Parts: sequence; C-alpha cells; structure tokens
Amino acid sequence: DPAIFRALIQYSAVLLFGMFVMLMLYPILVNTITGMPVMRFVKGILPAQLVALTTSSSMATLPVTMEVVTENLGVDDEVASFVCPIGATINMDATSLMQSIAAVFVCQIIEYDLSIANQLTIVVTATMASRGAAAAPTAGIIMLVMVLESVGFPEETLPLALTMILAVDRPLDMCGTVVNISGDSCVSVIVGNNKK
Repeated sequence: DPAIFRALIQYSAVLLFGMFVMLMLYPILVNTITGMPVMRFVKGILPAQLVALTTSSSMATLPVTMEVVTENLGVDDEVASFVCPIGATINMDATSLMQSIAAVFVCQIIEYDLSIANQLTIVVTATMASRGAAAAPTAGIIMLVMVLESVGFPEETLPLALTMILAVDRPLDMCGTVVNISGDSCVSVIVGNNKK
C-alpha cells in the first residue's frame, strides 16, 4: 500500500527533524554556558559522530567520545572518564524521541485512538524506558513494546506495528546514536567547565 510508504517517509522525516533540532541545540547550549565557540565544539566531536554513525552503538563509540572530549574539547580525563560512560548508559535523548514519535505514529496507522492522558503516558514512559535501553543497535525497539503496552495498545497488532518501525529503523538508529553521543559530549564539556 503506497499510503504506508508515504506514512513511513513522513515518520522518518519528523524523527530526523527532531534529531536535527537536538543536534543544533547542543553546540548552542555549550556556547551559552561555557563560552566555547560553536564551531570548535562541532569540529571537535566530528570523529566520534562518524564512529557513532557507522556503529549505531554508544558503547562502541565510547573510547572515541572520551578521546575527542579530552583532546579536542579540553575536558579533563577525570571528568570525561566519569561523564561519558554514564552518558552512554543513560543519556538516550534520541531513543526517547524515537519511542514517543514511533508510538504515536503506530497508533495513528492502526487507528488506535489516543487520549491526552495516553499521549502524556507515552512521553513519560518513553523517557523512562530510554534510560534503561541498552547502548546497542536497535535497542529502542524492545523498549517501544513497553511504551505501546502502557497505553493499552492491542497485542494482536503489535507485530505489525513493530514490523513497520523496523522497516526504517536502521538508518534512523544510526542518526540517533550520533545525537546521543553529541549530548554526552555536550554534558562533558559543561561539567568540565564547571569543575574549573
């Protein structure tokens, strides 16, 4: 059905736009709080972003992330070795965004009505579930099941819903990992600046 393909393209576009907004906010946040030039931050984390894009794993990218924040961005080893591993484990901003958007998308496609309370439940559950997601490729899909179940999504249509999301998840997951490690780098620079 061409309508499903159009819907998947729209879902991907919305998710990519949200990730783009997050990627734009991190350098601005770093500049506002620490005074570090935006381009220094952007160029400094580029090697880690490239590794994140190819591996889709925050944990696999962790050594490179720690290296770039210490060498390129001037963060102390002590701060980087504390903040980056914690960030790779619990700072999954893009995963939270993906779960929220994917849950609403799937409910719209299946024509499962969501009340305002259900939408708030999705946001809260997705945020909490992303904190427990593994730092591995496609880990957010497993947590998406929990998010959908929190609003009473019908179990019989769950396989169809996950299949639709999995159809476009790999490239989106790659981009999401870039967002996640960029957030880790942002926090490292801010914490490192406050320590000085």
